[in-house]
Amino acid sequence: MLYTVTFNPCLDYIISVDDFKLGLTNRTTDELMLPGGKGINVSTVLKNLGFDNTALGFTAGFIGEEIKRRVEASGIKSDFIDLPDGISRINIKLKSIDGTEINGKGPDISPEKVEELMKKLDALKEGDVLFLAGSIPASMPDDMYSRIMERLKGKNINIVVDATKDLLTNVLKYHPFLIKPNNHELGEIFGVTLKTRESVIPYAKRLQEMGARNVLVSMSGEGAVLIAENNEVYKLPAPKGKLVNAVGAGDSMVAGFMAGWMMTGDYYEAFKMGISSGSASAFSENLATKAEIEEVLKQLN
Repeated sequence: MLYTVTFNPCLDYIISVDDFKLGLTNRTTDELMLPGGKGINVSTVLKNLGFDNTALGFTAGFIGEEIKRRVEASGIKSDFIDLPDGISRINIKLKSIDGTEINGKGPDISPEKVEELMKKLDALKEGDVLFLAGSIPASMPDDMYSRIMERLKGKNINIVVDATKDLLTNVLKYHPFLIKPNNHELGEIFGVTLKTRESVIPYAKRLQEMGARNVLVSMSGEGAVLIAENNEVYKLPAPKGKLVNAVGAGDSMVAGFMAGWMMTGDYYEAFKMGISSGSASAFSENLATKAEIEEVLKQLN
């Protein structure tokens, strides 16, 4: 079984405003509303690629109910924990102004509700895949990912972590199956600037030496690099296409990589599927469909 965790899910309200002016009433020229949060994005692309999965996390209020409704309408199993107070987030993505975003805070999550999630995770079995993606809400322990991985240690669960800074480096000792920093995040960990595919390789290898089994580094228009568990290094340029909406592209890459791995057991094929999925989402108004991913994949075959 496949599971994603989104601690602080949201509705992404993606809008365009022509000739935006501060201090005046502005009207949208187009708009789109989607259930969001990194884990939910992963769930959506996995489902689009034909992989059933369960979305875990926390929801609150009428926005939380709408998040669950939209997740379930897309065919994803929802197993969110309802919070008694607060309200889930609406994040505004102002597409027409260079990716400007306003992200909500979200509800507080009590220790009792955290333990309720932990008990759900206790039910995972050998061979299951768990995706941990995104930041930790301020109301939760900042070592939440480490706590989860410590609790699941020894169960042979393939855990994917898409996080930044200490949140990422602190889990490496638990040997996650896959981590996916981008080149800026990788550079931030080691205090360097990384602009080329060649330059990221030694630093990605250091993360592997620290415990990660596979290190996938996304680089936007520069493509991506994979340091694989089989000691191979794979590099590919970015597929050609028009950037339409970068929201969820990194999450799509993670989902595509794991889908490719589960379909083929081959790291290079998984790598190509990951790049194709991330790029297809970036070229689309919405998260990529299977057909869109397969069309981009033709560039890499």
